[in-house]
Amino acid sequence: MNALVTTSYDPFDVLLSFVISIVGSFIALTAARKIVTPNGSISMSNVVAAGLSLGGIGVWSMHFMGMLALKMDLGVSYSLMETLLSLVAAVVATSLALAFVARRPQKLQRIAAAGLVLGLGVTFMHYFGMAGMRFGGYIQWSYTLIAASMVIAIVAATAALWLAFNTRTVVARSVAAVIMGLAVCAMHYTGMMAADFICTTDNRLAVPTGTGVISSMDLPTLVTMLSLSIALVLSLDQIMQRVLAKAR
Repeated sequence: MNALVTTSYDPFDVLLSFVISIVGSFIALTAARKIVTPNGSISMSNVVAAGLSLGGIGVWSMHFMGMLALKMDLGVSYSLMETLLSLVAAVVATSLALAFVARRPQKLQRIAAAGLVLGLGVTFMHYFGMAGMRFGGYIQWSYTLIAASMVIAIVAATAALWLAFNTRTVVARSVAAVIMGLAVCAMHYTGMMAADFICTTDNRLAVPTGTGVISSMDLPTLVTMLSLSIALVLSLDQIMQRVLAKAR
């Protein structure tokens, strides 16, 4: 018999997802300031750095930490293909949007257009990541809340792009990062409200297994490893840029 699964959220994991989003947003805001070089060209290394930090840490890592915050008496696994492709989608969408706006950051039309693309990219990442969930049942969606989450994502993305090129001081970037973190989390948890989990199996705690599937118990390890790897790459990139700048 189909049964609606009762869900709740671990407050600590919710807070941690918010902190992760703030950290990723702050790094992205810092890198975005260096996308346009003094001679007016685009620094692709900083485009990638900003895309990795906002898309990879601020959005993707936040998303899966938010998924870990979700508690329900249901065995859950994740398909690695959808999980990793959602990471690629978030990073690519963010990088393209930032590079597009960086060429003419004063043009509000460019910010609005890029915000639309980035917002849709973040929305795709969220729901594609959720499509990778494996459990004994299915998700029943509220399309009204899906639409609301999409609107939030587009508005948040547009605001993020404006903030990325209009914050000059550390204090301003810190405030902007908090605002971006709140916006990303608002999109995520609105999207989660759109999902009702329906169990169709008697053994509801059985964790799906198979090739290319990772248990929700192992998900923290994957998210932590990828987040730390991204942070390490970004740190090395910023250090090398400073060393090369001093050597000139």
